[in-house]
Amino acid sequence: MKMNFSSHKRAFWIGMFFLLPSLLAHAQTGITPESPLTITQVWQLTDSNSRKIQMTQLGVQAAEGNIKVARSERLPDVAMDGVLAHIFPMPIYENGLFHTPSQFPVEPKYYKVSADAYMNLYNGGKTNREIAASKTEREIALAKKQLSRQEIHFTAAVYFYDVYRNKSYKELLEQDIKDREKQLSEINALYKNGTVLKSDVLRAELRLSKQRMLLTEIENSIKIAAQKLNLLIGRLDNAMLNPIVPESAADPIFLKGIADYMNEAASKSFKLEISKKEQELGELKLKQVKSNILPSLGLFGEYAYTYPQIQFYPYALSLYSNGMVGLKLKIPISSFYQNKNKVKVAEIQLHRQEVEDEDVKENIRQEVQEAYIRYTESLKRIDVATENIQQAAESYRIVQNTYFNQLALLTDLLDVETQLLQSKFELTTAKVNARIQYYQLQKAVGNL
Repeated sequence: MKMNFSSHKRAFWIGMFFLLPSLLAHAQTGITPESPLTITQVWQLTDSNSRKIQMTQLGVQAAEGNIKVARSERLPDVAMDGVLAHIFPMPIYENGLFHTPSQFPVEPKYYKVSADAYMNLYNGGKTNREIAASKTEREIALAKKQLSRQEIHFTAAVYFYDVYRNKSYKELLEQDIKDREKQLSEINALYKNGTVLKSDVLRAELRLSKQRMLLTEIENSIKIAAQKLNLLIGRLDNAMLNPIVPESAADPIFLKGIADYMNEAASKSFKLEISKKEQELGELKLKQVKSNILPSLGLFGEYAYTYPQIQFYPYALSLYSNGMVGLKLKIPISSFYQNKNKVKVAEIQLHRQEVEDEDVKENIRQEVQEAYIRYTESLKRIDVATENIQQAAESYRIVQNTYFNQLALLTDLLDVETQLLQSKFELTTAKVNARIQYYQLQKAVGNL
């Protein structure tokens, strides 16, 4: 039995040794650094990891706290205080300041414990407006959070498609380098047979060297764009990125009329909502300033214990207490002449906000129209780039055949090779730009 137990124990630890790395790997939840990423997954990561979104969320929480602070102003103010003192003898200078005074005996101990309360009954509606202003500030904070989220989504999309575009460039260029290496070997064979000159070999080698340098530049661009995206979505700087973009992503998206997008932006744009709420806040501030001339009325009460009794005559060396309740009315007479300039300043600020609101509306109309036009333009570029590839491929086929049949120069072949690769690059760029322009339009409208 002992031998069997030992063998089972040994087998258990051996199994755990091999299984532990796998268990640790599967224990990690979410997207691993090597996993493919879609744009939707990138946006989900930005929502949970973006520092800017976290800051705007803290702004929303602070605004909600300010509402509670404003509401607490409706509660009565209650305070307690106490005094414990030693009173020195009181000298009386009967014969003048420069003669020895006589000392009038006083009770050296003095203490007082008191409590008071004040409940506002009317203050010109300031408390209600303060609460309304705090609610408006919360709505502004929420709109700013959504606006920040849209802008970060767009920035993440730009970085995401930047990585995707450069990776597509890399694949095209790697294939082109393989083709050029094969071509170089063929040219070398022709050179050994005396069919072409040494200059053709040197030109082909120079072209291949430039392609390899371009490949290095593209790889560096991928690293830079990937780091930007990783930082934005809360991943390690050097985490690998494998952006997945379905072929359907480049398909034309049916667009509504420009007027429909304008109307949609007017109702959904967070920039417009922020501007509108700031204008409402300016109106509340103006009303608040105008209310400075209104009286305030409140209910007060106080009660105190004091020793000795020196407030009322005759004095007494004993503990006493007294209290009072009543109404307190305050009329700010000085505000009738001090508040005029404050009202003018508040009116100017409100007018400035109204002008700014009109400016925001104009900018949004311009942004929507520009994004709409640029997107339709990008779709045309895709069609043109597709046709260019077909023409460049046919031109390359013809010149390649004529060159190896000694009917064309190598420079002609290199030119058509460059045109074909450039056409493929342009098609990739056109598809990426179309998607970015579509996101730009959605961001302008308020749907991103």
